[in-house]
Amino acid sequence: MSTPQITVSERAQEHIRVQVQQTRTNFLRLGVKESGCNGFMYTLDFLESAESDDHLLEVNDGVTVCIKDQDLPLVDGTEIDMVTQGLNSALVFKNSNATSYCGCGESFALVDEAEESDGGTTAASDLATDATRST
Repeated sequence: MSTPQITVSERAQEHIRVQVQQTRTNFLRLGVKESGCNGFMYTLDFLESAESDDHLLEVNDGVTVCIKDQDLPLVDGTEIDMVTQGLNSALVFKNSNATSYCGCGESFALVDEAEESDGGTTAASDLATDATRST
């Protein structure tokens, strides 16, 4: 896969930069794992060094995101933002390839690549329609 399209807002970049400094690490790893009520959940880890199967995405000076090769297709199209509600602040992830999100916003679903190759456009539209109806 070519370079993933990841967008990180300025507020999120500053938050990540501060966290990397406070943890005395060099990188933030963005990954996904099967979890949650809707398929996949984002994971974040702070790393001192990248591994051989990490793709390095330099967001700007001081903010480099590592993504495991296996996670590239799942995180491609992700927007990372820092959102504050009341006294709480958190990184929020929006994936343009997600077909649905769970109600709590912590997990997301993607159309299975096998379905896409078998004419999965109908399956994708069905999922999108179902997600719209459930709100």
